[in-house]
Amino acid sequence: MVWRSVVISQPAKLKREHFSLVIEQQQSARIPFEDIAVIVLNNREITITHPVLSACGEYGIGLYSTGDNHQPNGVFLPFLSHSRATRMMRFQLSIDRPQAKRAWAEIVKVKIRNQAKCLKLLKRGDVERLESYANRVRSGDSENMEAQASSYYFPQIFGAGFHRAKDCWINAALDYGYAIIRGAVTRALVAHGFQPNIGLFHRSEQNAFNLADDLIEPYRALVDLHVFQNINPHALPEADLTPTDKVALVGLLNVDVQMPRGNMSVLSSIEQATESLVRLFDGANESALELPTLIGLRQHVFEM
Repeated sequence: MVWRSVVISQPAKLKREHFSLVIEQQQSARIPFEDIAVIVLNNREITITHPVLSACGEYGIGLYSTGDNHQPNGVFLPFLSHSRATRMMRFQLSIDRPQAKRAWAEIVKVKIRNQAKCLKLLKRGDVERLESYANRVRSGDSENMEAQASSYYFPQIFGAGFHRAKDCWINAALDYGYAIIRGAVTRALVAHGFQPNIGLFHRSEQNAFNLADDLIEPYRALVDLHVFQNINPHALPEADLTPTDKVALVGLLNVDVQMPRGNMSVLSSIEQATESLVRLFDGANESALELPTLIGLRQHVFEM
């Protein structure tokens, strides 16, 4: 399946004609709904018809809205599209806590190993130090190796003075990329009958996407790698993201990652990781989880 990511950054009217999305602008475009994975609305003068919203629910398309700062601030998801949603919710609520903690440890290990892969690809920092952090992760990450790894990792990539609370292009790009992947993860979770608010580790009552925030962790280093390699050395540090920046960040959904069954696009790997999560909640141990390994930024080549 060739999944498209549609980013609309100019005034437009979106409407449905039969089985296709029609984007009316100076030059109109028509895209079959079955080919679309996500749509990002990135202009305040976009109007959308109810049949388009209905089609997004029907075809399982993640529709992102953006706020005044042009960062994704919401995602429209299909409503109870899975026939066994209630069964999955019971699994989520009844999972054994030791099992959930072991699964979270496995996710953290893969996250840190991908951060180590990122450093290796960039030829920065002490890769072995991060790999040692990954090897020290225990059930529930009781020693908080995730935080220790991040406190070392980010300054190695973006400089000693960098921190995630800083208002700058780098953080805006990281936030945008993370939000896009978070929405794609949430889309897959809903499609498989999960309640995204019921997480393995993340358990905030104010977070509607706790489970998505669990599963996204191994994918974050992909965004980090892209952002570092696309920093404009001539731009001001506080420069805003350009439409080209945003299109490239959405394009990460079609970058190859390595999965236990072979290389595939991020979107396909999210589907596979979610399927493995179903097996985990159905009683399998943490070894059932299928999570991505960072291999670079090569775009997936779809076979026609």
